[in-house]
Amino acid sequence: MKAKIIFPRKKTRSVTVGKFVLGDGQPIRIQSMTKVHTRDVRAVLKQIARLETAGCEIVRVACATDEDVKAIGKIRPKIHIPLVADIHFNHRFAIEAIEQGVDKLRINPGNIGNEDRVAEVVEKAKKHHIPIRIGVNAGSLEKDLMEKLGPSPEALVESARRHVAMLERHDFRDIVISLKATDVPTMIQAYRLASKKFEYPLHLGVTEAGTLVRGSVYNAIGVGTLLQEGIGDTVRVSLTADPVEEVKVAKMILESLQLRKGVRVISCPTCGRTEIDTAKLACEVEARTASFDGPLTIAVMGCVVNGPGEARGADFAITGGKGKGMIYVAGKQERVVPEEKLVDELLKEIHKRSANRER
Repeated sequence: MKAKIIFPRKKTRSVTVGKFVLGDGQPIRIQSMTKVHTRDVRAVLKQIARLETAGCEIVRVACATDEDVKAIGKIRPKIHIPLVADIHFNHRFAIEAIEQGVDKLRINPGNIGNEDRVAEVVEKAKKHHIPIRIGVNAGSLEKDLMEKLGPSPEALVESARRHVAMLERHDFRDIVISLKATDVPTMIQAYRLASKKFEYPLHLGVTEAGTLVRGSVYNAIGVGTLLQEGIGDTVRVSLTADPVEEVKVAKMILESLQLRKGVRVISCPTCGRTEIDTAKLACEVEARTASFDGPLTIAVMGCVVNGPGEARGADFAITGGKGKGMIYVAGKQERVVPEEKLVDELLKEIHKRSANRER
């Protein structure tokens, strides 16, 4: 039985996004973004359905054209999670997105025109109770901040401060803030500073983090470091990959810190002692248990050196032999099974326990 480690959360204001409340100690929500043109409604709905199945809780769509914005009215009624419109340059797209039924706006107030235009967006958002995420990015800071401070943590926070002040001048406080950078230390320090300065929920992420492996590592370090410090209310793992992978990695980060219940598959790295295809078994177990309710720990071990020890600490386990393996249930040896039947028999044991619990 592993000890539960609690990371005290920073107290923030609460902001409602669709069916979820962000901040104020509420669960950390997983976000992602579609990667097709929003005006292609069929493609968007297909991608969001996959994201929902993977565990995405809030989804964002890019609104680069009038067609994209108008598509929101066709998309929102057919999905089950809150929808965020990503708006740049055109304040009327933000207003139209609200009219089309979006649950939240992501804007950079500095690039949608003068304050009169921002005021129009704010009044519309207030009327419909739509929150706004101020999305600051190290790659698009104001010119004077770049000249004075460069893409530094201090510049990111100052940019956010200006934008927050603009919204607050219009008595608007349903605000979420993000301060993203591609440089992990810069991102971490920017959020630390923001956590001290602002009372609003923070959306975490390393922007333009890269391809699947590199981006996953950078986000795990950046986002994971902050979560351990109690900072962060929503996360997006930005990857140059299928958006479903973003959700998978985000879930793993939260699960690794015991901030989310899930299925954890422990597997050994294999070595010359291994007599069974441990990598294949581990991948199959992970894929076939991804949708199971947690918490659940499954160990897939290649030999008898560390296998029995890990098996005793797991809910279920496989330890390998030559062409066969031992199945463990609740730390106890259950039976030997041929290698080709190991995963099927393991799942039978898991389903059996679930059935017994429901009786």
